[in-house]
Amino acid sequence: MLDRLQSLADRYEKLSELLCDPDVANDAKRLRELSKEQSDLQEVYESYTEYKSVIEQYEEAKSMINEKLDDEMRDLVKMELEESSTKKTELEEKIQILLLPKDPNDDKNVIVEIRGAAGGDEAALFAGDLYRMYTRYADLQGWKTEILEANVNDLGGFKEIIFMVKGKGAYSKLKFESGAHRVQRVPTTESGGRIHTSTATVGVLPEAEDVEVDIKDSDIRVDTFCSSGAGGQSVNTTKSAVRVTHVPTGIVATCQDGKSQNSNKEMALQVLRARIYDKIQQEEQAKYADERKSKVGTGDRSERIRTYNFPQSRVTDHRIGLTLHKLDQVLSGEIEEVIAALTVEAQAELMENEEG
Repeated sequence: MLDRLQSLADRYEKLSELLCDPDVANDAKRLRELSKEQSDLQEVYESYTEYKSVIEQYEEAKSMINEKLDDEMRDLVKMELEESSTKKTELEEKIQILLLPKDPNDDKNVIVEIRGAAGGDEAALFAGDLYRMYTRYADLQGWKTEILEANVNDLGGFKEIIFMVKGKGAYSKLKFESGAHRVQRVPTTESGGRIHTSTATVGVLPEAEDVEVDIKDSDIRVDTFCSSGAGGQSVNTTKSAVRVTHVPTGIVATCQDGKSQNSNKEMALQVLRARIYDKIQQEEQAKYADERKSKVGTGDRSERIRTYNFPQSRVTDHRIGLTLHKLDQVLSGEIEEVIAALTVEAQAELMENEEG
């Protein structure tokens, strides 16, 4: 581990030199690439620098403990030894996690797709609850959200809503949310007070750059139509809504919430690019289908991952057996506790695979 850390530290320092080079400063593309590489290494570099300092303190205290010291000084040295030993262990654990293979998509913006599934209108209302939960969580993280497409039902829920979340590390946090979410509650339309179970599916796609998914103009078909509101009623007589079809794969994306046909086309292409990128990734992952699946789930839309039980004010994540009795807070966007637990589980799985 130490050899690898020293190699990364050397690379970080070399990058610092390169970024001061006038030739690099005048090459925007290279400057951006090297800056990102250094940024990715920064936390490892700083942790390793601190680790070396703590090791020095630890060794120094260890050698002093064997010298002839008065009681007061011996107590101080013992305290220093204990503190540096604890810090050393903490940093070793932190560095071990930092050295785990990183998901190349972790720092990306995401496109989130939520659809009401089993349960009709109640499922659509629940999809709306999930949308608000994620947008409030994004606000707490300092991220920005933007609706790309929304299909509203008559009760104000969403048959489907697609939105972008922009912010550093958005995918690293939200990638665990893909799957089927289940709600258990008494619907407002239920007169008998019976608890119903409904579901909504969530898909979290990393935003794909042009260089990652090259969509040729000859491979797409663009159709325009009048945008419509809830219940299919037309709200716009101009053909500003756009449907883009990627002919080779048959993947389709539509958008009608933008201010113009051009903005709708651009947003539809963003969604299309993300869906094609997701398809490519799913196909690559399928090659390793026989390997042990992660405990935090496969990201399959059909996989039930979480239940929201209103009568008991309970949220249960079935992948890791985590139960929280604070449903209101969770639906208000306070989902960091769940995401942190899923992250730890994923890291433990990675460590186990690395050791294996």
